[in-house]
Amino acid sequence: MTQDSLEPRVVPVLVPMPAEAPYSYQVPPGMTVVPGSVVRVPLGPREVAGIVWDGEGGGVDPRKLRPISAVFDCPPITERMRRFVEWVASYTLSAPGMVARMILRVPTAFDPEPPIDGLLFTATKPDRVTPARAKVLAMLAEDGGNLAWSRSGLAHAAGVSLTVIDGLAAQGVLKPVQIPAPALVPEPDPSYGAPQLTDGQRKAAEALKGKIGAEGFSVSLIDGVTGSGKTEVYFEAIAAALQKGKQVLVLVPEIALTQAFLDRFHDRFGAKPAEWHSDLAPRMRERVWRQVAEGRVRVVAGARSALFLPFKELGLIVVDEEHDPAYKQEDRVYYNARDMAVVQGRLGRFPVLLASATPSIESKVNAQSGRYHLVHLPARFAEAAMPSIEAVDMRRVPPARGQFLSPVLIDAVRGSVERGEQALLFLNRRGYAPLTLCRSCGHRFQCPQCSSWLVEHRFRGQLICHHCGHHEAKPEACPECGTFDHLVACGPGVERIAEEVDAAFPDARTLVLSSDLLGGTKRLRLELDAIAKGEADIVIGTQLVAKGHNFPGMTTVGVVDGDLGLANGDPRAAERTFQLLSQVTGRAGRTGKASRGLIQTYQPDHPVMRALVSGHAETFYHQEIAERQRGQLPPFGRLAAIIVSGETRAEAEGHARAMRRAAVAHDLIDILGPAEAPMAVVAGRHRFRLLLQGARNADMQGYLRMLLAASPKPRGSLRVQVDIDPQSFL
Repeated sequence: MTQDSLEPRVVPVLVPMPAEAPYSYQVPPGMTVVPGSVVRVPLGPREVAGIVWDGEGGGVDPRKLRPISAVFDCPPITERMRRFVEWVASYTLSAPGMVARMILRVPTAFDPEPPIDGLLFTATKPDRVTPARAKVLAMLAEDGGNLAWSRSGLAHAAGVSLTVIDGLAAQGVLKPVQIPAPALVPEPDPSYGAPQLTDGQRKAAEALKGKIGAEGFSVSLIDGVTGSGKTEVYFEAIAAALQKGKQVLVLVPEIALTQAFLDRFHDRFGAKPAEWHSDLAPRMRERVWRQVAEGRVRVVAGARSALFLPFKELGLIVVDEEHDPAYKQEDRVYYNARDMAVVQGRLGRFPVLLASATPSIESKVNAQSGRYHLVHLPARFAEAAMPSIEAVDMRRVPPARGQFLSPVLIDAVRGSVERGEQALLFLNRRGYAPLTLCRSCGHRFQCPQCSSWLVEHRFRGQLICHHCGHHEAKPEACPECGTFDHLVACGPGVERIAEEVDAAFPDARTLVLSSDLLGGTKRLRLELDAIAKGEADIVIGTQLVAKGHNFPGMTTVGVVDGDLGLANGDPRAAERTFQLLSQVTGRAGRTGKASRGLIQTYQPDHPVMRALVSGHAETFYHQEIAERQRGQLPPFGRLAAIIVSGETRAEAEGHARAMRRAAVAHDLIDILGPAEAPMAVVAGRHRFRLLLQGARNADMQGYLRMLLAASPKPRGSLRVQVDIDPQSFL
């Protein structure tokens, strides 16, 4: 045996930090690791979790390397997930370690779940058999006495008290044993609640099940009007994937608010899916992560971060409301979960389903070009009519002085309430008013850390910044001139609309629905459930009411400010306004009652308003796609943003200009800027932006790598963030 054969093995380990490549570690004698093993390794003075990567750590003397400390008793990260990490890192220009960090977020889940205390039948007879004990003994006899039970589970199943179980254990009828931790959720049954589908839904479901049966990569776009039954259709695809032994991931934009979705899933499959979102308790996150990795959890419904769960046998991803901006992450690693879901499907060679009543322009173009398979559902379930949409011209029928609801909208709401139906008023502004100023000296309340106004939240008595979270109590006097009782709220938020509604309809049950109200997710779920049960007459809400909720009693929807989303330079402004207002007005009339949607606007002739009123969505898409093509904007061109931020305006601007000077001319890529960002200061950091626009075939990532290499390295407080395919231009 040669000396070389005795040398310790060297392997690369990807650690969760901004490293551009894995680090090499020595594998101690007797330790076994494979690519994907989750290990604990020393990193500086501390120890961290990492993933053993592919290849060997050649060219390094093993004796100079630090050894791996331990291998976790955890299923290895699959090859698909390792390739996914590399793809995301390369596409987004992120450090691979920071992408891997999103997989390794739950280190306490790397060890197996501890067993729980259980009880096993010993066949010993108790000294006396009471009726309650007889129930327990009869049930134990049914399973032959070979099944271990938890104490509470046995009591519940037999319908007896815990005291009865304890008595049997004390007499040796039941002996203590250790049993594996139970499954987090029961396994869904594909045949449990097979629905009655319409002909159109059945045809769509068969097409999707055909994609599942083909066992290869494909992307299907389910384009169906609000209330057409898209969820029931993709449930059939989920059933087909489960029958083939595959795990399923359903991405939804606001999982914490979609109790109705979870209930519908339970009705179809006899069990709820596991949830994954930021509001989960730490212990629950550990159990979901571990049981997904082991394959014990078969379906997960989650927010965008669920894309980085270590699925063992993933065979289908569904992206519901695929157009929703919430799928874009803009923190550390900038990525769009919808697009990355498609990448996961391609790497894993399995189908991906995208569903929306208002598809994104990108998905629409992909469907038109044949890259995506189009599944169209043009009619509502049970032939329910779509709401009639009307534009309320605020120039002709303005609200009363100091108010924000036009007489037309107030009359429509009154009609719904008098008929015992529900009305929804939508305004995408939280709080009471977006600006507070002093009538005496003109002082405006601005965030001390951001270039934004403080929003008054009258319910809390606070002025709050919606960008950094700064808050302060609303003062009684102006801090600039000291004048009392001269502070005035400018513009409406949902709280101010609620005040106006209470004055107009004092006897109506009014509910304000906003994501920043006290009580968090639990309260929001309860309020959504109350609306669905008809326990509110008038609902005033922000954009969370447009997230696919089903409100059976809703017949009138009023949009307070239809122009709000159009008043900026975002190239997606028209598309997003159309999507949002279509989704909001689509809350009306879902159970077949005659319904109306009224949109207050000062631009009734805008293409978005005309498309909404006419119901000709395809006309809007045709015009918007043509406009994008003329401007070489996505999906016909490529965009990337570079955001430079620093503690002072001078250093941020100086570095941004130095980067611009380092850029070389390119035939397919233009650079615009640097320019001060519309949100010039956020959380005390000054921001400048450069925008890169390129042809569809331009190597945007390659050009950005060259630019970053040629630019000065950011020092001190400076940060440079690259955003491929930006969704926000603030």
